[in-house]
Amino acid sequence: MSEMSEELKKTGTTILGMVCKDGVIVATERRATMGTLIAHKSTKKLYKIDEHLGLCTAGLVGDLQVLSRYLSAEVNLYRLKRDAQMPVKSAATLMSNILNQRKFYPYYVQLILGGWDSQGGHVYSLDAAGGAIPDNYTAGGSGSPYVFGVLEDQYKDDMTVEEGIDLAARAMTAAMGRDSASGDGIDIAVINEKEFRTISEEEIKTRLEKMGK
Repeated sequence: MSEMSEELKKTGTTILGMVCKDGVIVATERRATMGTLIAHKSTKKLYKIDEHLGLCTAGLVGDLQVLSRYLSAEVNLYRLKRDAQMPVKSAATLMSNILNQRKFYPYYVQLILGGWDSQGGHVYSLDAAGGAIPDNYTAGGSGSPYVFGVLEDQYKDDMTVEEGIDLAARAMTAAMGRDSASGDGIDIAVINEKEFRTISEEEIKTRLEKMGK
């Protein structure tokens, strides 16, 4: 693993994505840090790119906002020109190319792109040099070791979205409990062939209470 990748693992954030049999889950927490300072407690790190695409972000806020706007604009142009949604793999390749063009003066980011298309659900992990790796589940940011610990133990290939929401909430809670750079609430979205749906804060709280968290 490159030194750049090692540095990005230290980014003060926790993000995750996972593929379920009936949808894709993407999730983040809300804390933004500057060293040991908690700079913001309601930072947006989960972006709706299109009705079938979501982007989870870790890294420098300015870079993340610019990249989310780039991708959203290109996805919208694709839909207008072709009257069809951009496939998830194509969106991941596009973002990979944008990142790679700046690998010698990189965007300081780590991204997870999740979405649903005619081929089903997909999750891609993207690094600052343009690497794009598909997987059934992945995590990023400083809290990712704790997320991976939960997902490695409890993720199943045939799990439903309902099970996935609970697992995402459990994994994010584990990360926020041990990683001081992650916290201040959880954002979770479900993407399937019908919609992009954000899970309410109240529903997440209720689910965590039922799990004893």
